[in-house]
Amino acid sequence: MAIESMTGFAREAGTSGAHAFAWEVRSVNGRGLDVRVRVPTGFDSFSEAARKQFSAAFTRGTLHISLTITSEASAPRPRINQEALAALIDATSQVQLPTGIAPATLDGLLAIRGVVEISEESGDAFSTLEKPVLAALADTIVALKQARLAEGRALEAIINGHLDTIARLTIAAESHPGRSAEAIRSRLAAQVTALLEASTALEPQRLHQEAALLAVKADIREEIDRLHAHVAALRELLVQGGPIGRKLDFLAQEFGREASTLCAKAGDPGLSRIGLELRTTVDQLREQVQNVE
Repeated sequence: MAIESMTGFAREAGTSGAHAFAWEVRSVNGRGLDVRVRVPTGFDSFSEAARKQFSAAFTRGTLHISLTITSEASAPRPRINQEALAALIDATSQVQLPTGIAPATLDGLLAIRGVVEISEESGDAFSTLEKPVLAALADTIVALKQARLAEGRALEAIINGHLDTIARLTIAAESHPGRSAEAIRSRLAAQVTALLEASTALEPQRLHQEAALLAVKADIREEIDRLHAHVAALRELLVQGGPIGRKLDFLAQEFGREASTLCAKAGDPGLSRIGLELRTTVDQLREQVQNVE
């Protein structure tokens, strides 16, 4: 099962009778699933259908969905209701106007509601559009799914590249001469000698005991083992596929903790360089996994 990115774009358009319509959806990163739909006034049922179907198809991401509907019909023609106009003229002619009041004019009578009528397009627009618009909605979901899968394939290649680098750096740290117990003890012994030479009040035996404890604490064996385990776990998740973004993000955080601990324990310039490169790669990995559904 492949992984999906949370980013993608899709557009599906069509016509039905005198109407043209288009669905557009833009998907970006999100902590959960946030479906936002905009449709023209009077077509609210399309909004509910889009919200329901997109929510069933995706688990994460912020989806900005819009439906536009335009009419290609000729402009509607006005029609004068002759009966209503005649009745108004007859009624106003019988009114005795006070001094200073002008009689009704044609433009004033035409402004009265019901005298001028605008002929509407024939048929019910919703009934005409319902089937093709919902079919285009289904196609839009499929197109967005394909776009997110394509982006997911690119992400998977990048993530695997970062994993390869992390695995290589982990092996380099594991085999570095500076992490051996002898090297650690030697560095600490040199520090103890320097302290003894600086002050005769220090007890040599106690200093050597503390140095032995520090040598144990400075060992990065556990960090290396956990890094190997995290690499294997993340590769297994990529093979598993599906909506694994949250799990990938958790593992990326674990990588960061191990890399930071390795840097803190290094005590050797070569190991420190490896640790810093490891932290940089882990940061790059985390940026990418945050795009995965």
